[in-house]
Amino acid sequence: MQFWFEFSSTYSYLAALRVEALAGQHGVPLEWNAFLLGPLFQAQGWNDSPFNLFPVQGRYMWRDLERICADLALPFRRPSQFPRRSVLAARVACRFADESWLPAFVRAVFRANFVDDQDVSQPVVLERCLAALDLPGKALLDEAQSPASKAQLRAQTEQARALGIFGAPSFMVDDELFWGNDRLEAALAWTHAPSPVNPAG
Repeated sequence: MQFWFEFSSTYSYLAALRVEALAGQHGVPLEWNAFLLGPLFQAQGWNDSPFNLFPVQGRYMWRDLERICADLALPFRRPSQFPRRSVLAARVACRFADESWLPAFVRAVFRANFVDDQDVSQPVVLERCLAALDLPGKALLDEAQSPASKAQLRAQTEQARALGIFGAPSFMVDDELFWGNDRLEAALAWTHAPSPVNPAG
């Protein structure tokens, strides 16, 4: 199963803290794919998060997030800035997607943003996330800012668009798309017993 996430996405925070353990329980191999929502939103004529563009929707989202976090006993603090730029964090996650430490790094960045209210657009914050995992933060960030790494994230964001992904988090099981943290369990179930229903049939 492919897990497509965006570091500035509130519901991606919930999914990132849950997905690895649940996939393990189901025996489902997991692929972590960072991408950027900004280019997808811009293609729809949006220059900001829809949760900012549509205040009623935004108020609902923040309250919904509080309820879900309370129900799952997950820590949460509404960030003082939303959304925060997450390009550098996404470049790290994209460049080092095959490393064993990647899931722990992803969770650390999400916690920095949505629990500790730290500005994850700043290299020093990401360096601390990497250092907490006993990793050479500056060297990894330097590599993530190489031209090849920048191109890799652009290509991965374009791949998300080509797959029909329009929001985060999203889960891909073969050619089947599941959107939203609340569809995580359905995506995992699909890996074992896909529905025979064919919407195009």
